[in-house]
Amino acid sequence: MVNFYLFVLMCIFLIILPGPDTAIATKNTLSHGKSAGFKTAFGTCCALMIHTSAAVLGLSALIVKSAFLFSIFKYIGAIYLIYLGVRTLWSLWKREVAASVETQTKIQFEQSSFFKQGFLTNILNPKVAVFFLTFLPQFVESGSNTFVPFLLMGITYTALTAIWFLLYVYLINQISVFMKKPRAQTMIEGITGTILIGFGIKLALEKASH
Repeated sequence: MVNFYLFVLMCIFLIILPGPDTAIATKNTLSHGKSAGFKTAFGTCCALMIHTSAAVLGLSALIVKSAFLFSIFKYIGAIYLIYLGVRTLWSLWKREVAASVETQTKIQFEQSSFFKQGFLTNILNPKVAVFFLTFLPQFVESGSNTFVPFLLMGITYTALTAIWFLLYVYLINQISVFMKKPRAQTMIEGITGTILIGFGIKLALEKASH
């Protein structure tokens, strides 16, 4: 493995760029507190470790090279993101007309799915597989065995992601004290829902590169 420190620096810049994982973590933290944000981030990191294992075993390369498999993951991921966005927007309307018991049931359901949302948002995004198979090889010497370097870089990327989300969720939770007014919550969830739908549509329009 070469230029490890450059790899770490590039990872930091890539991780802090907003994406679907950040959007869903932001939504859950603002709506349900830092515990929900941490569970969402944990789901994301678990999915990243699966992507790491897939890259090490060569499965990611198979997905990237197969237009059919890439399309399956792409559309499932896109549909899931759009589903999350629509459900967020739907909850805004339902909040105005639902009874208190229905609202409490909805909250209990969402609390059981924070990890799942973070996990599925990341694992169903084929662009993550593309990233691992195009970015990681840049830091491996030509002709060398990729097993250990890929594993090390995958673990490093996941650890940096976990650290970033711990800081990010904590910060979002702190400033959310000033954003707890119903009007602010409605605006935030409306924007986040729209963004998730946008990410889903963008993912659906992505083309596999060969």
